[in-house]
Amino acid sequence: MNILQSLRNIWDVPDLRKRVLFTLAMLGVYRLGSHIPTPGINSKSLVEFFEQNKSNMFGLVDMFSGGNLGNFTIFALGIMPYISASIILQLLTVVWPYLERISKEGELGRRKITQYTRYGTVILAIIQSFGIAIWLERTTLTQNFKIVEEPGWGFRLFATLTMTTGTAFIMWLGEQITERGIGNGISLIIFAGIVADMPDGLAKLFTLGSLGDFDALTMILILLIVISTIAAICFFERAHRRIPVQYTKRMVGRKMYGGSQTHLPLKLNVSGVIPPIFASSILMFPAQLANMIDTPWMRALSNALQPSDWRYEVMYVAMIFFFSFFYTAVSFNPVDVAENLKKGGGFVPGIRPGKKTAEYIDRVLTRITFAGAAYLSAICILPSLMQSQFKVPFAFGGTGLLIVSSAEYECRDQPFPLPLSVSLRFKQNRKI
Repeated sequence: MNILQSLRNIWDVPDLRKRVLFTLAMLGVYRLGSHIPTPGINSKSLVEFFEQNKSNMFGLVDMFSGGNLGNFTIFALGIMPYISASIILQLLTVVWPYLERISKEGELGRRKITQYTRYGTVILAIIQSFGIAIWLERTTLTQNFKIVEEPGWGFRLFATLTMTTGTAFIMWLGEQITERGIGNGISLIIFAGIVADMPDGLAKLFTLGSLGDFDALTMILILLIVISTIAAICFFERAHRRIPVQYTKRMVGRKMYGGSQTHLPLKLNVSGVIPPIFASSILMFPAQLANMIDTPWMRALSNALQPSDWRYEVMYVAMIFFFSFFYTAVSFNPVDVAENLKKGGGFVPGIRPGKKTAEYIDRVLTRITFAGAAYLSAICILPSLMQSQFKVPFAFGGTGLLIVSSAEYECRDQPFPLPLSVSLRFKQNRKI
């Protein structure tokens, strides 16, 4: 009943109604472009190739592109170049004083970094699309069918231009949804691509069951695992640790202020879905290069960077832990929080204000970030387990479910971790 009331309230507020309709229109444009193929490709050969390789890195890339890479549409690269460029800019902001100074200039600095991210996206899209075009020319199926009908520089340049333009257009769509829609456009585009591919994955799952690949009990077990994973994601995304805060009494004029008790909520998963997305995009790039350069050591690297390989899983988990701690450190500064509490007359009971409070908050944050990274790792290695044990379609893996299930908590003002001032507004969280 509350859901129906909320949906009804959307149409009662003109501005909200406009934003929702605009967002749906932009997502419709994105899905429309997902059915426009890139010229010069043998579609049947491409579909056959991806059917043979859907359980490895290509399945993961295709999931993040919303199925566009498997059909080689004009949006074949998806939004991954933008995510890769964002990773590079975020890392450079920490190590390069110039970008660090710009990031602290408020709205003007944010616009400059956004502009640099756009330039980086176009450069990465050109490199990746050109590499993919060359790789497709060299790929031949077992029946000696070629994916590219007329290879050569004409196809390479046209495919590079088409895919780069498609990525730039998706980036523009995401920015329009962020500014004029309900916000967080990039995450919504990824969400729409994964959700659009799930009905097909569900149909394949039941088809495999009807063909006798697994019995009814196995299918029920798969569905229970999926439902349990969604429930676990919803639970952990709402979990937080409450640090009690006491405010001293003070006299202002003739009125007494303070003396109240509150708490400082620290989310278990501050960085949201960013660590698995960033870890995947980083591992995708060398894997793409390894598949394009046909040398023995590059083939060995390509085999090591497949989701079914244990070496990939180890690197994947290590990067999830790294990005979880990295983005928590970037978005949450315990020293600033301790200073703000001290200035406002607040303190943590039993902890001295100032440096000791900062150390205490940092210690608590480190412990819950470790737990959050372990939770993300457990969810994100689920695709390999389900693929190896049940041959389930890739759309039902943990990474896709994580992005879809946590969309409610990620759709805020920014597509990246929120500052403390925003994260303190989270309501109805679970205490852990």
